[in-house]
Amino acid sequence: MLQINNTPHYAGVTVAGDYQDLDELYEALHLIVGEEGELPAYDSVRIRVLGVCYDIRHAMMGGRGATAVPNGFDKERARYMPIIGPDTNIYLTFEVMWPELLFVSFSLNDFIELYEKRSNTHPWDPTIIAVRKFQGAVARCLQETLSESKYGHLKKYIRPYMNYTYGLYHNYATQYVDHLNIKFLKMKPERRLANISIMAKRLGELDHLYINARAGIMDAARDLNVPESEIRFNEEYPEDFEW
Repeated sequence: MLQINNTPHYAGVTVAGDYQDLDELYEALHLIVGEEGELPAYDSVRIRVLGVCYDIRHAMMGGRGATAVPNGFDKERARYMPIIGPDTNIYLTFEVMWPELLFVSFSLNDFIELYEKRSNTHPWDPTIIAVRKFQGAVARCLQETLSESKYGHLKKYIRPYMNYTYGLYHNYATQYVDHLNIKFLKMKPERRLANISIMAKRLGELDHLYINARAGIMDAARDLNVPESEIRFNEEYPEDFEW
């Protein structure tokens, strides 16, 4: 079962799962976002999802981290079972920054809707269920991290069939995600914790801050006569930070 928990300094989360968990998620995310050029208006968003896939793949290759997780087969239960086995399972792990995780999780609602349409499938499709399990693990982590009132306010970004408008991330300027990642990483741990819900709000709706950022990107691209995807904010990720 996928587990998602805060990192010690709240820069992001640690995603953990056994090999089958991560393999299922890896394959599902690849299927849900489609092939390159299949959804041109979502190319930039697709790349962010594939960024998570990159980390999943490296975790599956042993290039990230690992932890031993109790599997319930403790000494007490073993006394009554005619089998012998370990009392822990090995979970492979990787980290994702909070703003990045929130953006990917929210944008997957768009990809699920588009996948259902182009594949003529249904909400019980195994690929969709695998993605929903990932979103559910994110939601569980948010619920355990935030106050009841803050989590309650965020439910409108989580519920895909109630207050959500599909197409929110159509032609989304993903440079804004980098901007929020950088801003978040520069905060002290206690401020990061206090700002998780604010990051969710910033990424869950197209507010005036996003609109202004988007306009600046469009203006710069027009002035330089380059694609919008080539424009970057004049800021850099911290070279060193504590997860």
